[in-house]
Amino acid sequence: MNPPFLGCIADDFTGATDLANNLVRAGMRVVQTIGVPDAPFAGEADAIVVALKSRTIPAAEAVAQSLAALKWLQAQGTRQTYFKYCSTFDSTAEGNIGPVTDALMDALGTDFTIACPAFPENGRTVFKGYLFVGDELLHESGMRNHPLTPMTDSNLVRVLQAQTARCVGLIDHRTVAEGTGAIEVRIAALRAEGVAMAIVDATSNADLVQMGRAFATLPLLTAGSGVAIGLPQNFGLDTTRANAAQLPAARGLRAIVSGSCSTATNAQVADFKARGGAAFAIDPLRLAENADLAGEALAWAEAHMASGPVLVYATAEPEAVRAVQAQLGVARAGEMVEHALAHVAR
Repeated sequence: MNPPFLGCIADDFTGATDLANNLVRAGMRVVQTIGVPDAPFAGEADAIVVALKSRTIPAAEAVAQSLAALKWLQAQGTRQTYFKYCSTFDSTAEGNIGPVTDALMDALGTDFTIACPAFPENGRTVFKGYLFVGDELLHESGMRNHPLTPMTDSNLVRVLQAQTARCVGLIDHRTVAEGTGAIEVRIAALRAEGVAMAIVDATSNADLVQMGRAFATLPLLTAGSGVAIGLPQNFGLDTTRANAAQLPAARGLRAIVSGSCSTATNAQVADFKARGGAAFAIDPLRLAENADLAGEALAWAEAHMASGPVLVYATAEPEAVRAVQAQLGVARAGEMVEHALAHVAR
Protein backbone atom coordinates (compact mmCIF):
# COMPACT_ATOMS: atom_id res chain seq x y z
CA MET A 1 0.00 0.00 0.00
CA ASN A 2 1.48 3.35 -1.05
CA PRO A 3 1.33 6.33 1.35
CA PRO A 4 -0.62 9.45 0.33
CA PHE A 5 1.29 11.94 -1.78
CA LEU A 6 -0.34 15.13 -0.53
CA GLY A 7 -1.24 16.16 3.02
CA CYS A 8 -3.68 19.05 3.28
CA ILE A 9 -4.63 21.24 6.24
CA ALA A 10 -7.80 23.28 5.72
CA ASP A 11 -8.84 26.10 8.05
CA ASP A 12 -12.56 25.31 7.81
CA PHE A 13 -14.84 22.42 6.92
CA THR A 14 -16.44 23.77 3.75
CA GLY A 15 -13.08 24.87 2.40
CA ALA A 16 -11.73 21.39 3.05
CA THR A 17 -14.57 19.97 0.98
CA ASP A 18 -13.85 22.42 -1.85
CA LEU A 19 -10.21 21.36 -1.87
CA ALA A 20 -11.04 17.66 -1.78
CA ASN A 21 -13.48 18.16 -4.66
CA ASN A 22 -10.87 19.89 -6.82
CA LEU A 23 -8.30 17.18 -6.14
CA VAL A 24 -10.81 14.47 -7.07
CA ARG A 25 -11.78 16.34 -10.24
CA ALA A 26 -8.09 16.40 -11.16
CA GLY A 27 -7.78 12.64 -10.71
CA MET A 28 -6.72 12.06 -7.09
CA ARG A 29 -8.37 9.67 -4.65
CA VAL A 30 -9.03 11.76 -1.55
CA VAL A 31 -10.03 11.16 2.06
CA GLN A 32 -11.25 14.06 4.20
CA THR A 33 -11.19 13.96 8.00
CA ILE A 34 -12.97 16.21 10.49
CA GLY A 35 -10.20 17.27 12.84
CA VAL A 36 -6.95 15.42 13.43
CA PRO A 37 -7.60 11.66 13.62
CA ASP A 38 -6.57 9.73 16.72
CA ALA A 39 -5.47 6.68 14.75
CA PRO A 40 -3.26 6.12 11.70
CA PHE A 41 -4.85 6.12 8.26
CA ALA A 42 -5.52 2.54 7.23
CA GLY A 43 -7.07 3.13 3.81
CA GLU A 44 -5.70 3.96 0.40
CA ALA A 45 -5.68 7.51 -0.98
CA ASP A 46 -3.53 9.90 -2.98
CA ALA A 47 -4.32 12.84 -0.72
CA ILE A 48 -5.70 13.41 2.78
CA VAL A 49 -7.47 16.64 3.74
CA VAL A 50 -7.67 17.41 7.46
CA ALA A 51 -10.53 19.83 8.09
CA LEU A 52 -9.98 22.18 11.02
CA LYS A 53 -12.04 25.08 12.30
CA SER A 54 -9.14 27.43 12.78
CA ARG A 55 -9.84 30.39 10.52
CA THR A 56 -11.02 32.87 13.16
CA ILE A 57 -9.87 31.38 16.46
CA PRO A 58 -6.91 32.97 18.30
CA ALA A 59 -3.73 32.65 16.24
CA ALA A 60 -1.90 30.57 18.85
CA GLU A 61 -4.71 28.00 18.83
CA ALA A 62 -4.78 27.93 15.02
CA VAL A 63 -1.03 27.32 14.97
CA ALA A 64 -1.29 24.50 17.51
CA GLN A 65 -4.09 22.78 15.61
CA SER A 66 -2.29 23.14 12.28
CA LEU A 67 0.96 21.74 13.65
CA ALA A 68 -0.92 18.79 15.13
CA ALA A 69 -2.45 18.15 11.71
CA LEU A 70 0.96 18.41 10.05
CA LYS A 71 2.50 15.95 12.52
CA TRP A 72 -0.26 13.42 11.84
CA LEU A 73 -0.03 13.85 8.06
CA GLN A 74 3.75 13.39 8.13
CA ALA A 75 3.26 10.20 10.12
CA GLN A 76 1.12 8.91 7.23
CA GLY A 77 4.03 9.48 4.83
CA THR A 78 2.79 12.50 2.85
CA ARG A 79 5.37 14.16 0.57
CA GLN A 80 4.01 17.69 0.23
CA THR A 81 1.89 19.86 2.54
CA TYR A 82 -0.94 22.14 1.42
CA PHE A 83 -2.37 24.78 3.78
CA LYS A 84 -5.80 25.69 2.46
CA TYR A 85 -7.57 28.97 3.31
CA CYS A 86 -10.47 30.86 1.76
CA SER A 87 -10.34 32.21 -1.80
CA THR A 88 -11.12 35.63 -0.31
CA PHE A 89 -8.03 35.38 1.95
CA ASP A 90 -10.18 35.75 5.10
CA SER A 91 -7.86 37.05 7.83
CA THR A 92 -6.90 40.07 9.91
CA ALA A 93 -3.58 41.67 10.84
CA GLU A 94 -3.42 39.16 13.72
CA GLY A 95 -3.81 36.17 11.41
CA ASN A 96 -4.44 33.46 10.95
CA ILE A 97 -2.90 32.92 7.50
CA GLY A 98 0.47 34.47 8.33
CA PRO A 99 1.06 32.85 11.73
CA VAL A 100 0.02 29.39 10.52
CA THR A 101 2.21 29.68 7.42
CA ASP A 102 5.15 30.78 9.57
CA ALA A 103 4.69 27.82 11.89
CA LEU A 104 4.38 25.31 9.05
CA MET A 105 7.48 26.70 7.33
CA ASP A 106 9.45 26.36 10.57
CA ALA A 107 8.21 22.82 11.16
CA LEU A 108 9.01 21.77 7.59
CA GLY A 109 12.38 23.53 7.58
CA THR A 110 11.66 25.45 4.38
CA ASP A 111 12.69 29.00 3.53
CA PHE A 112 10.08 29.64 0.83
CA THR A 113 6.43 29.10 0.00
CA ILE A 114 3.72 30.62 -2.15
CA ALA A 115 0.32 32.12 -1.37
CA CYS A 116 -2.38 32.00 -4.03
CA PRO A 117 -6.08 32.17 -3.13
CA ALA A 118 -7.12 32.48 -6.79
CA PHE A 119 -9.73 30.20 -8.35
CA PRO A 120 -10.76 31.89 -11.65
CA GLU A 121 -13.47 29.30 -12.32
CA ASN A 122 -15.29 30.69 -9.27
CA GLY A 123 -14.52 34.33 -10.02
CA ARG A 124 -11.53 34.69 -7.68
CA THR A 125 -8.55 36.12 -9.56
CA VAL A 126 -5.28 37.75 -8.54
CA PHE A 127 -3.68 40.40 -10.77
CA LYS A 128 -0.53 42.33 -9.78
CA GLY A 129 -1.09 41.03 -6.28
CA TYR A 130 -4.63 42.42 -6.03
CA LEU A 131 -7.49 40.01 -5.33
CA PHE A 132 -10.71 40.35 -7.31
CA VAL A 133 -14.09 38.84 -6.46
CA GLY A 134 -15.78 38.70 -9.84
CA ASP A 135 -15.22 42.15 -11.33
CA GLU A 136 -14.79 43.85 -7.94
CA LEU A 137 -11.67 44.41 -5.91
CA LEU A 138 -11.81 42.42 -2.68
CA HIS A 139 -12.26 45.51 -0.50
CA GLU A 140 -15.17 46.71 -2.66
CA SER A 141 -16.97 43.35 -2.54
CA GLY A 142 -19.30 41.98 0.11
CA MET A 143 -16.22 40.78 1.99
CA ARG A 144 -15.72 44.28 3.35
CA ASN A 145 -18.72 43.54 5.57
CA HIS A 146 -17.59 40.12 6.79
CA PRO A 147 -18.60 39.87 10.47
CA LEU A 148 -15.32 38.29 11.64
CA THR A 149 -12.70 39.10 9.01
CA PRO A 150 -13.71 42.29 7.16
CA MET A 151 -11.42 42.57 4.14
CA THR A 152 -10.59 46.24 3.62
CA ASP A 153 -7.45 45.89 1.49
CA SER A 154 -7.20 44.06 -1.85
CA ASN A 155 -3.39 44.11 -2.03
CA LEU A 156 -2.44 40.64 -0.82
CA VAL A 157 1.24 41.46 -0.47
CA ARG A 158 0.28 44.13 2.08
CA VAL A 159 -2.33 41.93 3.75
CA LEU A 160 0.06 39.01 4.23
CA GLN A 161 3.04 41.20 5.13
CA ALA A 162 1.02 42.60 8.06
CA GLN A 163 0.76 39.04 9.44
CA THR A 164 4.37 37.88 9.24
CA ALA A 165 7.92 39.04 9.94
CA ARG A 166 9.11 37.17 6.86
CA CYS A 167 9.48 39.11 3.61
CA VAL A 168 6.55 38.83 1.19
CA GLY A 169 7.00 39.22 -2.57
CA LEU A 170 5.07 38.73 -5.82
CA ILE A 171 5.12 36.42 -8.83
CA ASP A 172 3.11 38.51 -11.26
CA HIS A 173 0.98 37.65 -14.26
CA ARG A 174 3.73 38.30 -16.81
CA THR A 175 5.90 35.61 -15.26
CA VAL A 176 2.97 33.19 -14.90
CA ALA A 177 2.03 33.74 -18.56
CA GLU A 178 5.54 32.69 -19.63
CA GLY A 179 4.98 29.26 -18.12
CA THR A 180 6.44 26.82 -15.65
CA GLY A 181 10.09 27.56 -16.39
CA ALA A 182 9.68 31.29 -15.86
CA ILE A 183 7.87 30.70 -12.57
CA GLU A 184 10.72 28.47 -11.37
CA VAL A 185 13.29 31.13 -12.32
CA ARG A 186 11.29 33.79 -10.46
CA ILE A 187 11.08 31.60 -7.37
CA ALA A 188 14.86 31.18 -7.40
CA ALA A 189 15.34 34.95 -7.77
CA LEU A 190 12.96 35.73 -4.92
CA ARG A 191 14.72 33.24 -2.67
CA ALA A 192 18.05 34.86 -3.47
CA GLU A 193 16.55 38.22 -2.47
CA GLY A 194 15.44 36.85 0.89
CA VAL A 195 11.74 36.67 0.04
CA ALA A 196 10.08 33.85 1.99
CA MET A 197 6.47 34.04 0.80
CA ALA A 198 5.24 35.03 -2.65
CA ILE A 199 1.75 36.01 -3.70
CA VAL A 200 1.10 34.48 -7.14
CA ASP A 201 -1.10 36.04 -9.82
CA ALA A 202 -3.67 33.85 -11.58
CA THR A 203 -6.40 34.97 -13.96
CA SER A 204 -7.30 31.61 -15.54
CA ASN A 205 -7.39 27.96 -14.60
CA ALA A 206 -4.61 27.44 -17.14
CA ASP A 207 -2.42 29.64 -14.92
CA LEU A 208 -3.09 27.28 -12.00
CA VAL A 209 -1.98 24.28 -14.05
CA GLN A 210 1.26 26.04 -15.08
CA MET A 211 2.11 27.04 -11.54
CA GLY A 212 1.23 23.58 -10.25
CA ARG A 213 4.12 22.15 -12.26
CA ALA A 214 6.45 24.84 -10.93
CA PHE A 215 5.52 24.04 -7.32
CA ALA A 216 6.37 20.33 -7.56
CA THR A 217 9.45 20.56 -5.31
CA LEU A 218 8.14 23.01 -2.71
CA PRO A 219 7.57 21.32 0.68
CA LEU A 220 4.70 23.68 1.51
CA LEU A 221 2.00 25.34 -0.56
CA THR A 222 -0.54 27.80 0.83
CA ALA A 223 -3.58 28.56 -1.29
CA GLY A 224 -7.29 28.44 -1.81
CA SER A 225 -8.66 25.33 -3.47
CA GLY A 226 -7.75 26.42 -7.01
CA VAL A 227 -4.04 25.58 -7.01
CA ALA A 228 -5.01 21.97 -6.32
CA ILE A 229 -6.04 21.37 -9.94
CA GLY A 230 -2.42 21.61 -11.08
CA LEU A 231 -0.90 19.21 -8.52
CA PRO A 232 -1.89 15.61 -9.42
CA GLN A 233 0.29 15.75 -12.55
CA ASN A 234 3.34 16.15 -10.29
CA PHE A 235 2.84 12.71 -8.75
CA GLY A 236 2.58 10.80 -12.02
CA LEU A 237 -1.16 10.24 -11.65
CA ASP A 238 -3.59 9.73 -14.50
CA THR A 239 -5.51 13.00 -14.30
CA THR A 240 -8.22 11.66 -16.61
CA ARG A 241 -9.18 8.59 -14.58
CA ALA A 242 -12.87 8.42 -13.86
CA ASN A 243 -12.94 6.25 -10.73
CA ALA A 244 -11.38 8.80 -8.35
CA ALA A 245 -14.80 10.25 -7.58
CA GLN A 246 -16.72 7.01 -7.09
CA LEU A 247 -18.85 7.03 -3.92
CA PRO A 248 -21.77 4.93 -2.71
CA ALA A 249 -25.15 6.35 -3.70
CA ALA A 250 -26.68 8.57 -0.99
CA ARG A 251 -30.23 7.89 0.18
CA GLY A 252 -32.58 9.48 2.68
CA LEU A 253 -34.05 12.84 3.60
CA ARG A 254 -32.35 16.12 2.72
CA ALA A 255 -31.60 19.21 4.80
CA ILE A 256 -29.57 22.39 4.28
CA VAL A 257 -27.85 24.08 7.23
CA SER A 258 -26.55 27.58 6.49
CA GLY A 259 -24.53 29.87 8.74
CA SER A 260 -22.53 31.98 6.30
CA CYS A 261 -23.44 35.66 6.02
CA SER A 262 -21.68 36.25 2.70
CA THR A 263 -23.39 38.08 -0.15
CA ALA A 264 -23.58 34.84 -2.16
CA THR A 265 -25.12 32.85 0.69
CA ASN A 266 -27.70 35.55 1.39
CA ALA A 267 -28.71 35.38 -2.27
CA GLN A 268 -28.93 31.58 -2.15
CA VAL A 269 -31.12 31.64 0.98
CA ALA A 270 -33.38 34.27 -0.57
CA ASP A 271 -33.69 32.21 -3.76
CA PHE A 272 -34.55 29.03 -1.83
CA LYS A 273 -37.27 30.84 0.10
CA ALA A 274 -38.60 32.59 -3.01
CA ARG A 275 -39.02 29.18 -4.67
CA GLY A 276 -41.24 28.10 -1.80
CA GLY A 277 -38.64 26.14 0.13
CA ALA A 278 -39.38 25.44 3.80
CA ALA A 279 -37.01 27.51 5.94
CA PHE A 280 -36.41 27.99 9.68
CA ALA A 281 -34.41 31.00 10.91
CA ILE A 282 -32.08 30.79 13.92
CA ASP A 283 -32.35 34.11 15.81
CA PRO A 284 -29.19 34.85 17.86
CA LEU A 285 -31.09 37.17 20.21
CA ARG A 286 -33.45 34.34 21.13
CA LEU A 287 -30.45 32.06 21.63
CA ALA A 288 -29.08 34.63 24.08
CA GLU A 289 -32.31 34.26 26.05
CA ASN A 290 -31.60 30.50 26.33
CA ALA A 291 -34.31 29.56 23.84
CA ASP A 292 -33.94 25.98 22.58
CA LEU A 293 -33.96 26.96 18.93
CA ALA A 294 -32.06 23.85 17.90
CA GLY A 295 -34.80 21.72 19.42
CA GLU A 296 -37.48 23.84 17.80
CA ALA A 297 -35.73 23.59 14.43
CA LEU A 298 -35.49 19.81 14.66
CA ALA A 299 -39.15 19.44 15.58
CA TRP A 300 -40.09 21.78 12.73
CA ALA A 301 -37.86 19.92 10.26
CA GLU A 302 -39.36 16.56 11.20
CA ALA A 303 -42.76 17.86 10.14
CA HIS A 304 -41.51 19.24 6.80
CA MET A 305 -38.69 16.99 5.50
CA ALA A 306 -40.93 14.46 3.81
CA SER A 307 -42.02 17.15 1.34
CA GLY A 308 -38.50 17.98 0.16
CA PRO A 309 -35.27 19.56 1.39
CA VAL A 310 -35.59 21.97 4.32
CA LEU A 311 -33.36 24.90 5.26
CA VAL A 312 -32.25 25.84 8.78
CA TYR A 313 -30.30 29.08 8.61
CA ALA A 314 -28.67 31.88 10.56
CA THR A 315 -27.64 33.71 7.39
CA ALA A 316 -28.40 37.43 7.63
CA GLU A 317 -27.65 40.73 5.90
CA PRO A 318 -24.68 42.82 7.17
CA GLU A 319 -26.89 45.38 8.95
CA ALA A 320 -28.66 42.65 10.92
CA VAL A 321 -25.35 40.97 11.78
CA ARG A 322 -23.87 44.23 13.07
CA ALA A 323 -26.96 44.91 15.18
CA VAL A 324 -26.72 41.49 16.83
CA GLN A 325 -22.96 41.85 17.39
CA ALA A 326 -23.52 45.25 19.01
CA GLN A 327 -25.83 43.63 21.56
CA LEU A 328 -24.07 40.32 22.15
CA GLY A 329 -20.46 40.89 21.09
CA VAL A 330 -18.81 39.43 17.99
CA ALA A 331 -17.39 36.29 19.59
CA ARG A 332 -20.46 35.43 21.67
CA ALA A 333 -22.87 35.89 18.77
CA GLY A 334 -20.79 33.69 16.48
CA GLU A 335 -20.28 30.94 19.05
CA MET A 336 -23.97 30.70 19.95
CA VAL A 337 -25.01 30.40 16.32
CA GLU A 338 -22.29 27.83 15.58
CA HIS A 339 -23.29 25.65 18.52
CA ALA A 340 -26.98 25.79 17.58
CA LEU A 341 -26.31 24.89 13.94
CA ALA A 342 -23.92 22.12 14.98
CA HIS A 343 -26.65 20.66 17.21
CA VAL A 344 -29.09 20.77 14.30
CA ALA A 345 -26.61 19.12 11.91
CA ARG A 346 -25.83 16.30 14.33
